[in-house]
Amino acid sequence: MNGVKPRINNKHNSNSINRWSKSLRYPIAMCPDVTNVAIAPCVLVMVGLPARGKTFMAKKLTRYLNWIGINTKEFNVGAYRRDKMGDYKSHEFFRNDNPDAMEKREQCAMTALNDLCNWLDSGGEVGVFDATNTTRERRNKILQLCTNERCYKTFFIESVCDDPTIIESNVKEVKISSPDYKMMDKEKAVEDFQKRINHYEIFYEPLDEEHDRPLSFIKIFNQGEKFVVNRVKGHVQSRAVYYLMNIHVLPRTIYISRHGETEMNLEGRIGGDSNISENGKNFAEKLKEYLERENIENLRVWTSLLKRTKQTVENINAPKEHWKALNEIDAGVCEGMTYEEIATRYPDDFAARDRDKYHYRYPGGESYQDLVARLEPVIMELERQENVLVVCHQAVARCLLAYFMDQDSESLPYVKVPLHTIIKLTPIAYGCLVEHIPLNVNAVDTHREKPRVVSKGRSFDEAIRTVPVHPK
Repeated sequence: MNGVKPRINNKHNSNSINRWSKSLRYPIAMCPDVTNVAIAPCVLVMVGLPARGKTFMAKKLTRYLNWIGINTKEFNVGAYRRDKMGDYKSHEFFRNDNPDAMEKREQCAMTALNDLCNWLDSGGEVGVFDATNTTRERRNKILQLCTNERCYKTFFIESVCDDPTIIESNVKEVKISSPDYKMMDKEKAVEDFQKRINHYEIFYEPLDEEHDRPLSFIKIFNQGEKFVVNRVKGHVQSRAVYYLMNIHVLPRTIYISRHGETEMNLEGRIGGDSNISENGKNFAEKLKEYLERENIENLRVWTSLLKRTKQTVENINAPKEHWKALNEIDAGVCEGMTYEEIATRYPDDFAARDRDKYHYRYPGGESYQDLVARLEPVIMELERQENVLVVCHQAVARCLLAYFMDQDSESLPYVKVPLHTIIKLTPIAYGCLVEHIPLNVNAVDTHREKPRVVSKGRSFDEAIRTVPVHPK
């Protein structure tokens, strides 16, 4: 196999999935374990005309695979073109009767593809090749390099769209967020982009169920209206199909908030099932007023099964769902303790968690890694929904935000999620807009930065140096 061997992914622990399978909204078969799965290097190839949501899908798929522990990187040919050719000029660069431009575009595409292959050879697991790839000639080149020469598994993802409403929406999205049009008048950007699409339509050869029968691919029609799936091979392709069949690209907003301040927050204690404090009750009222002012269409409210999240939303007039999967990280033997108490009774564990907070598992409890596995069905359901408010807990919110904000496992456990603040997420083609909306209700600070000294033999003072102050 030309020196390329499957790699073993050991990043997730199977116990966490099995443990929570009965409480999740999906059969366990829909949330497959990635422990000890042989990850043969795989290339996911986007296909389709401009304004069909390819980059949106490519970025989301990359983010999802990284979030579940599969080392994935996106290679966007447009970014290579901008780096090589400089600022965007006009649609003329995409004419099929412009041989000089076509040669330069081909060079950019092959440079990106070679970089992708080199990255996989150096230890990457999945490369996402984001380009139009609208001709069989281009797709055959990809197969030749990736499958015939390198023995990678190659999977094509084609977005087909003939719904003018969706296309118009995507064109407007691109004119706002595409780096090509950042300095151009909006109306001129739309006109130019439409002409660029017309140039591609002339030589577009879609994937065909008969002609391309030997290939592995998924065709997505009108952003989820219909799917055609052909010859899915292996774990990565299965996960990609599972994910792509659950997402949509229609405009929507996700709101994430922690519960109101609790009595245990005031004491600096973790976990438990405490009631909210007076400040927490004030926040619940402010949250209700905010949602009434915003008048969010078809809003749904999700909480955990714990009292503090239910109490926070009890007066909100919207359909509510309560998920066990949204419960706070299980601190095991440390449930209900303060950080000072943990540092005193379990100093070695306290130091071990500070050294590797993502993978550390509380004795009898969970790690952040376990929590990510537990939350995958929540993410899948969020991808299917329109507007949702998720009222949850600090560790849970960190995991959800890390997915939408593309945070790695090292930074995930330290994402700041202050109490009494709404975090508004608006997915767009080139990422996710994030807005923090504090509701100006007093609350204790529960965020603990990683301490500088994390060695096993550190002093008590060194261990608790970054522990937030609590009033009681």
